Amino acid sequence: MGGAHRSRGAPVLPHHRRLTTRKTGETTLAHIHKEFLIASAPDNVWAALRDVSGIHRRLAPGFVTDTRLEADTRVVTFANGVVVHELLVDIDDETRRVAYAVIGGSLAPKHHHASMQVFAGGEDHSRFVWISDVAPDDLAGPIAEMVDQGARVIKQTLETQATADN
Repeated sequence: MGGAHRSRGAPVLPHHRRLTTRKTGETTLAHIHKEFLIASAPDNVWAALRDVSGIHRRLAPGFVTDTRLEADTRVVTFANGVVVHELLVDIDDETRRVAYAVIGGSLAPKHHHASMQVFAGGEDHSRFVWISDVAPDDLAGPIAEMVDQGARVIKQTLETQATADN
């Protein structure tokens, strides 16, 4: 029957990731699309995602070890030692979406743009969509692995919090 099915009214998706590449002129751009369900209400998931300076505490503790804001730039330190400077492009409360672009740090892509968005995924569930476009495409593998790790931590953190709140 495929990978998605219904359980107590909420669709259950496996951790789903697509990694594709396409040539744009001289550059090959990688597209990473990660989608997963979280057993927590969308407002709760959005509150953690929207706290852009607290992702090391509320969204992905252990995977992200520090976050600080410097004007419109977020400096994120990951457990693996990678530090990125992210330009906060948009924080949209209506669509529950945060968009950002890596513009510096120890990871130096030629191009990077990403968004994380929260959708209702059934009763007291959320569908989390994380999309990243990156060049050069040889960074796609390492970034896709970080997205996978981050998704696992986000899901566990927010589901544990939802269970504790009930």
